[in-house]
Amino acid sequence: MNTRRFPAEWEKQQGILLSFPHNGNDWPGKYAAIQWAFIEFIKKIARHETVFLVVADENLKEKVTGMLTMANVQLKNISFIVQKTNRSWMRDSGPIIIKKGSKIEALNFNFNAWAKYPNWQLDKHIPTTVASHLGIPITQVVYKGKKVVLEGGALEVNGKGTLITSEECLLDPKIQVRNAGFSKADYEAIFKEYLGITNTIWLKDGIIGDDTHGHIDDLCRFVNETTVVTVVEENIKDKNYHALQENLERLKKARLENGESLKIIKLPMPEPIIFDDLQLPASYANFLILNNSVLVPTFNDAKDSIALNILADCFPEKEVIGLSCIDLIWGFGTLHCLSQQIPV
Repeated sequence: MNTRRFPAEWEKQQGILLSFPHNGNDWPGKYAAIQWAFIEFIKKIARHETVFLVVADENLKEKVTGMLTMANVQLKNISFIVQKTNRSWMRDSGPIIIKKGSKIEALNFNFNAWAKYPNWQLDKHIPTTVASHLGIPITQVVYKGKKVVLEGGALEVNGKGTLITSEECLLDPKIQVRNAGFSKADYEAIFKEYLGITNTIWLKDGIIGDDTHGHIDDLCRFVNETTVVTVVEENIKDKNYHALQENLERLKKARLENGESLKIIKLPMPEPIIFDDLQLPASYANFLILNNSVLVPTFNDAKDSIALNILADCFPEKEVIGLSCIDLIWGFGTLHCLSQQIPV
């Protein structure tokens, strides 16, 4: 009997996995600002739970410890993991931690830099190193004899058996192909075996500028077992308008694992952020749910307060805190992309 279950993000966490940025190439020209933005991110998490913080080497550990001390961060809540990485996107290169019966288990989904970049050989060691640090078993995800490539940013769950993902990310036959030839049925078989998923909802396309080619955590997120927030663009001339309307229509027709309809709450999109002639994938859906709070990316935008108020209504028991991500987004992701929750 398969006892595996992918817990929802709001279930009790022992901590959050992060990796301190050391590759300035991910944030050209903004690396100095990024480091302090990251310290602030760590500080908000460490108030109430452990930050499992990957650092490239002992020198960086020493430097980061000094920065954390300067920022008055509770060092007792920082658990350092020394491991070289290519990048800091723990949602994708880190292990996915699931429940197996009453215990937890790490899954290695074989990160390959979103089938886009050649340099991921350091990142491939992250799942094993993290599992070892946590003292938990790790399972290599295979299907039909092949290693499966998936990222946490492509998977959104309610903890009861329903998963939401996007066709653009997993089924495009030509662009950033993770698993050549896989069908919806193949993915759903993997979701069932390794994540305990009985019901998959497929949205269509991601937002413009998404380096991952359609990750769900910029589009649509569960806020409880029956309710999603989904980003909607109201400006018909905006490049995201039609794709986000299509996703909204799919959600309206979708059903939960028990056959009931979803409750759908709309989240606005910030005004397009253009930097160096690129439209960046800024989205309020890239929030991170913690034990006591929800951290929401903000973009110096008039809609920041609207998004924060909507999410505050979704999480009445938690503090909803906006964190400026105007610099972080230059790396093509924000709070959720950089983190991975570790359930108790």
